[in-house]
Amino acid sequence: MRTTTVGDVTILLPDLDPADLDPTTDLADDVSDALVEDAGWRRAVFDDVRVRGSRIVGVDLSESTWDTGTVFGCEIIRTDLSGAVLSGVTIERCTISGSRLTGARLTDVRLKDVLFDSCRLDYATLDRVVAAGAVGFVDCILADGTWASCRLPHTTVRSCRVDRLELRSCHLTGTDLRGNNLRQVRTSLDSLRGVVLDEHQLPDLTHLAVTALGITGGTCSAKLVGLAGALVCVRSPTGFGTTDQERIRDRGLSA
Repeated sequence: MRTTTVGDVTILLPDLDPADLDPTTDLADDVSDALVEDAGWRRAVFDDVRVRGSRIVGVDLSESTWDTGTVFGCEIIRTDLSGAVLSGVTIERCTISGSRLTGARLTDVRLKDVLFDSCRLDYATLDRVVAAGAVGFVDCILADGTWASCRLPHTTVRSCRVDRLELRSCHLTGTDLRGNNLRQVRTSLDSLRGVVLDEHQLPDLTHLAVTALGITGGTCSAKLVGLAGALVCVRSPTGFGTTDQERIRDRGLSA
């Protein structure tokens, strides 16, 4: 069983044997144990399609539409999903690497053991996306996207660009945001309740609090750091695959 660890999250990876994959260029029906390379399906429509145990490489799926269906145990590599619309799709035990999802829209999508590695999700919209298991975003561009009403409790976002990422009414308790510059994230404080940060990110969180609360002037920085620390879990910054010693700040406004 292949796994990878991102922060404190262990993700099950697809276990594909290239010798067992059959080349195909057709995704109109259910696909299993297939190798799909350099196919062009721009604006294709997939209704309740099931893709299992397959490798998809260099495929143009831009502006495609996926209605329900499942993607299980697959590797998706250097594939263009920009402008794609996914509704009610389940993605499980998959790696999506070097792929483009710029402007994609994911609605009611269920993720479990999914790793996004070096992907572009700028201007993408995630609406009611649920992490039913471990999910990782590593070295991804999430800038200018919108995450609305998402539940991502088992998710790690590491070394990603999150400039102007907007979080709306999200449940992110336990979400690991260490290793990212959060200063330009657009969010209410409630969407950040229970997230995991390192101490170096507390100034970012203070800036977000000042912006969210509309505070100007004064000498409130120390108290806001205390308030920020009360909302989140602060852990020491560490690399991948290490166990962190957790420290919960509960000082409230006493800083």
